[in-house]
Amino acid sequence: METLKIFALDDHKMTVMGYKFILEDANFNDFEVQVDIATTFDLAKQKIKQSLSTGKYDIILLDIQLVSLDSDDKRTGEDIGIYAREVSKESRIVFMSSYSDSLRIQSLFKSVTPDGYMVKSEIDEHTLIEMVNTVKKGILYYSPSALTAMRKTMSRQFQVDDYDIMILQELAKGTRTKDITDNVPLSQASVENRKRQLKLNFGIKDENDLALINEARKKGFL
Repeated sequence: METLKIFALDDHKMTVMGYKFILEDANFNDFEVQVDIATTFDLAKQKIKQSLSTGKYDIILLDIQLVSLDSDDKRTGEDIGIYAREVSKESRIVFMSSYSDSLRIQSLFKSVTPDGYMVKSEIDEHTLIEMVNTVKKGILYYSPSALTAMRKTMSRQFQVDDYDIMILQELAKGTRTKDITDNVPLSQASVENRKRQLKLNFGIKDENDLALINEARKKGFL
């Protein structure tokens, strides 16, 4: 019988152990599942790198946020997704996250082009098994909230690009707007314009920079 190799990354061990228990115990029609897990960025990268010589993962499940918002380590599941896309193109990548914001999902699809997205509150034994069966066939899989967010994304022209992320990161570090141009290759007028556009599209048009930072964190951009 075929063995489907799955890798799951989440900084909560109980979460990935749950995925492992459910999927390895499930009765799939013509294959069985083997799940490897990791709870840190470094271990995830190491396991994916090792799989290149021992047998690449068929499906890679990734959480987005891996550490506390107050941590200096800002590496994310998105970064692992980008790495996996580079070294293991055959692997199918599915994000499993609490974020259901359409802008955040849009950003992920631009950087990683995943094969699926599941909002954690909608994950249970049934949807987890359904996702594996669907993605294995090469079909994209979205949980209901993720699908709703994707539909909103398709009708939205606004995008959060790399420069926007750089500006948000500088603001979060306490960099004054006039000094952001020292680290971001934009004019001060462009920085101000992008800040206004971010506030408008985040729904906080008349709020200050602290509100912008907090909203960016809620949406998973920081």
